[in-house]
Amino acid sequence: MRYHLTPVRMAIINKSTNKKGTLLHCWWECKLVQPLWRTVWRCLRKLYIELLYDPTIPLLGIYPDKTFLKKDTCTHMFIAALFTIAKTWKQPKCPLTDNWIRKMWYIYPMEYDSAIKKDDIMPFAATWMELETLILSEVSQKEKDKYQMISLISGI
Repeated sequence: MRYHLTPVRMAIINKSTNKKGTLLHCWWECKLVQPLWRTVWRCLRKLYIELLYDPTIPLLGIYPDKTFLKKDTCTHMFIAALFTIAKTWKQPKCPLTDNWIRKMWYIYPMEYDSAIKKDDIMPFAATWMELETLILSEVSQKEKDKYQMISLISGI
């Protein structure tokens, strides 16, 4: 019988203090995912959202202030980043910012359909108005044409 031992388990067996392989390392500390997280925070600053550069916010959804108003905007950005990291999990390359932006764009029409079905368009518009502008500004015209990226909010 064969067992697969994770890097964390191997570190315990070998009494190593190497943190490589822990979930915190894989999702946050690894030098391959750091460029994506820095891009996410740069985009948050473009939206005038100031958050601490802290893994508890995107990984656990724990925000520093209970009255933080832009949780919906941040949550969509963090979910897209986590999906992008998971997609390149076993590959020795950085998750691409383009993939993150595309993933946010895939979330967008689903949220739009959900808002239409619930007849609750105003919270959707408030959340995605800024995000849509950010996404469309980060993507080239060629990609907009390729992925048919058009504004859903402009008709509201």
